[in-house]
Amino acid sequence: MASQQVPSGAGGSNARNLALRLAAAAVLIPVTLVLAWWGGWWWLVLVALAAIGLFVEWLMMVGSQREPGVVAGGAALVIAAVSVLCGRPEAAIGLCAAGAAVVAILCSVRRAWSTLGFLYAAAALLASMLVRGSDVAGFQALIFVFLIVWVTDTLGYFVGRSVGGPKLWPRVSPNKTWAGALGGFGGSLVVAIVSTVLGYLPLLPALLLGAGLSVMSQLGDLFESAVKRRFGVKDSSQLIPGHGGLLDRLDGYVAAIVAAALIGFLRGDLDGIGRGLMVW
Repeated sequence: MASQQVPSGAGGSNARNLALRLAAAAVLIPVTLVLAWWGGWWWLVLVALAAIGLFVEWLMMVGSQREPGVVAGGAALVIAAVSVLCGRPEAAIGLCAAGAAVVAILCSVRRAWSTLGFLYAAAALLASMLVRGSDVAGFQALIFVFLIVWVTDTLGYFVGRSVGGPKLWPRVSPNKTWAGALGGFGGSLVVAIVSTVLGYLPLLPALLLGAGLSVMSQLGDLFESAVKRRFGVKDSSQLIPGHGGLLDRLDGYVAAIVAAALIGFLRGDLDGIGRGLMVW
């Protein structure tokens, strides 16, 4: 969702960065979709690794990665994921709460920020596991969230660079523009309409979900940008070519999947969050 004037000679660098982004996406997206379809332990492994990665990158960003809370927090995330898969979501929530307390005790450097990082990773893990669930409706709900986030991010990037114009929040993210934000939002409505045409969701719920999740995705992006600016960090890591780290790549997804999980829970229960999103 960025648009800015680039110095002379920077075009080649931008082209290489875009090529890296596309190559990384060409690998990561199919793998993610396959594991999401398989569900079960396959999805658990991916989600648990991603959550641990988010937690570690957060600690690196705030400067507390050498604290003993890293191992304890990672273990709590894995056990929580297993609990969800075994049909004990309440136990998983309790484990995450206990994990946050342990991290707060063990991390003496920037304790509040370290604990917030664990809660951020735990929320992403629980929401991803609960939305996917074990049935087809959960898979459909997860794909809907994926598409909203990917289209919002992709159209936001290209529309923002093509149109330019006023900045969205220059103090936090100087490259993002209102044009990019609106382009991404418009793309989410197209995804919602297509889901209705294909028979997955009625039109009004689809539009409301698409719009709400797109806004949450963009707020998640801005939130991560604000944290990085607070600690003077450009990228959370260099793990993903062209994208930076997991935090950079998943910031919008984390906000959107947590919002989707809350909506599904309000319409159903912990065992049927995916159905709560897809059955109206």
